[in-house]
Amino acid sequence: MTRLADDPRSRVAWGISLLLIAVTALLGGAPGAARAAAGAAVGAPPVPVPAWGPCDGAEDGFECATARVPLDYRRPTGPTLALAVTRRPAADPAHRTGVLVLHPGGPGNSGVDFARNSYEALPAALRGAFDVIGYDMRGVARSGQVECWNDEEYMTAVDKARGAPGPGPGALKEAVRQGAEFAAACQERSGDLVPFVGTGSNAKDLDLLRQALGEETLSFYGRSFGSYVGTVYAAQFPQRVRAMVLDGAYDPRRYADVPYAYDAGQFTALDAAVGRFLDWCGRDAAACGFGEGRPRQAFEELKRNLDADPVITASGRPATGYTLAYRLMFNINAGKEIWPYLGQALRSAQVRQASFLLSPPSPASFDFLNVNMAVECADRLYPANRLLLGAMVGGEAASAPLLGPPIGLGPPTYDHNHAPTCAQWPAERPSRFGGSYRAAGSAPILVLGTTGDPDTPYQDAVALSGTLDRGRLLTFDAEGHTAYHRSACVSTLVDNYLATLALPARGTVCADEAPPEPFGRRTTGIDVDETRDVIPVLH
Repeated sequence: MTRLADDPRSRVAWGISLLLIAVTALLGGAPGAARAAAGAAVGAPPVPVPAWGPCDGAEDGFECATARVPLDYRRPTGPTLALAVTRRPAADPAHRTGVLVLHPGGPGNSGVDFARNSYEALPAALRGAFDVIGYDMRGVARSGQVECWNDEEYMTAVDKARGAPGPGPGALKEAVRQGAEFAAACQERSGDLVPFVGTGSNAKDLDLLRQALGEETLSFYGRSFGSYVGTVYAAQFPQRVRAMVLDGAYDPRRYADVPYAYDAGQFTALDAAVGRFLDWCGRDAAACGFGEGRPRQAFEELKRNLDADPVITASGRPATGYTLAYRLMFNINAGKEIWPYLGQALRSAQVRQASFLLSPPSPASFDFLNVNMAVECADRLYPANRLLLGAMVGGEAASAPLLGPPIGLGPPTYDHNHAPTCAQWPAERPSRFGGSYRAAGSAPILVLGTTGDPDTPYQDAVALSGTLDRGRLLTFDAEGHTAYHRSACVSTLVDNYLATLALPARGTVCADEAPPEPFGRRTTGIDVDETRDVIPVLH
């Protein structure tokens, strides 16, 4: 692994992060009303009473129900919203340990789907010992889908976006304008819900579900954004944690309170991961099939060529350099094993053939992206300063030349370009968590970090494990996003911890990432739908 001091880009990003922390402290965050929930709640909310039944006619062993929770925890007996919940009872009731909650990434992915789609990937020992639980968090899918932009508005924006935005201030001004429009649309179409979709309230929902299930404690696996949900849950309810695995972890304080600094790290991690893939293409041109020995230059030329002459897809929509960057941002998360398939997809795009990297974001993606933006704007405190917004967004995009400009200056979509919307967010943030993340008094918590993670930088996992009073870091020395079931070493240690509470030894590093997979060996398709979130099956 490259040390921080050896990588000039990392030194620059770290310097930017320190500057951003100082600037944010001087300028202040959002108004005081946007901090943690204002005012103390009076009384306790009623515990939901789920009525379990079949799940949409499916015969997969899962039961489904709805659970009523307070819309606003400042009014615990006031208006409610209905959460969709699913469970699969323990396969070995005589040796049942409790419940295992599986929380997906996002925010925006369905927890109901995550639990049901991931169940078979769990080892028999966990399926036998635990009721497996999933739920759609507030604002997601069956639990009151947030809508900001509609499908037509989103399609118009992403189809006009470019992979190599022109020089000058025009692209930045457009990003800020679109951020303001998106924020206003959230207020207009989901204004009764968006103040309450923050993770502080989501974690309270989770504890009401624990009570509804009749459990004193719960076990929890959360990946990516799910790791932040677990962190906030442990911070608010430390005595209710039996075991917790936080995979692809966030540095919670920087994420919530110093978001420009957090974003800078994400831009750098994403570009570095794409850069390592392209450098591999340069070293092994036969296996990659893209770039003819000059993959970085070829990638830049491909973005510009697609911008100038988009490929018209079967749906009739254009695939531009932005489409390429957007899809690569998600697919690079799979790690080294799909590098040959990424190379082939880039080569197909070069010759204007069908490619999973030329699939424009779809309406299913838009559902995900609406929630992704709304939840993070509810959770994070960007200073409401237009000059700072322009300087930081422009600087962060420029610091990551491969994907930074299209993603950072593009329309409101995923993590890296939340600032133009969230810095102009009109809603209050009563559901935001603003307390300590130490989780003092909790059981030991296992934090998983992947050294080459493009989405949640490894340094975040290091920071979280040090923030938690009883955090234990397990390192996966690899490319790709998250670690569980991408490494037999990691999976064995995680499964043992969830089953027996035995932690890996301090300083444990797993280094068994699958190498670039020989082309043609893969029998399953490459995922292009970023809303799909499953625990992978080891092969």
